[in-house]
Amino acid sequence: MSRITEKFNILRRKNEKALVTYVTSGDPDLDTTIRLVLKMEEAGADIIELGIPYSDPLADGPVIQRAAQRALSNGTNINSVFDMVLKLREKTEIPLVFLIYYNSIFRYGVEKFLDNCKKYGIDGLIIPDLPLEERKELKEMMKDYPIDLIPLVAPTSEDRIKEIVLDAEGFVYCISSIGVTGIRDDFKQDLSKFINKVRKYTDIPLAIGFGISSEEAIKKLKGLSDGLIVGSAIIKEIEEGIKNGNIEENVFKFVRRLHEAIKN
Repeated sequence: MSRITEKFNILRRKNEKALVTYVTSGDPDLDTTIRLVLKMEEAGADIIELGIPYSDPLADGPVIQRAAQRALSNGTNINSVFDMVLKLREKTEIPLVFLIYYNSIFRYGVEKFLDNCKKYGIDGLIIPDLPLEERKELKEMMKDYPIDLIPLVAPTSEDRIKEIVLDAEGFVYCISSIGVTGIRDDFKQDLSKFINKVRKYTDIPLAIGFGISSEEAIKKLKGLSDGLIVGSAIIKEIEEGIKNGNIEENVFKFVRRLHEAIKN
């Protein structure tokens, strides 16, 4: 059983939802990323997504694109992120998920990448640009690795949803709206219909992401799914912290408010 599945099982027994938080590795530097992960865990995050910066992040909005540029400009790469994860694993057992584009994995070497994920303690992969057909090939390669391949599913046709989630692992990343990541105030009224469609085809936990940025949004959405994912709003807190010198304090306070909203 993966750390991700174990975490969701623990939360389900307590009738609680998972708070999944995102940070771009190396923004503004890798030592800060380590401290931010530990601060987010202390504030109440249940699972951490670590973005691997990429020069052409098609699924990401401007906030996460800026974070990727800051990370790339200071030399962050896959090897340095693995070194960071090694240091993190000396301090925490929190589930860690890489959000990475497939082109980065392919250039690095798929088998080498999976070997290192296993070696350094990565629990899951989210790959936004991985076509369904290639996902099947990668999943076959991953069958001997204790790593969950987490699918992203958007509000598309029911047949497509069924095909995507049929062999899901860890959790299903349910995209709240079609487009790129970013902060939104409104969520379509038919989001509950979409989540119900996904639930028809899998018992794996469902987590909603894209655009969740406040305690109010969490209170609105937490009844629909098993977890909620917050990304761009945390990067905004990091950006503010870079300006005022309080990155860790900003992120801790923000994640703490999110934790209180999702647990209460």
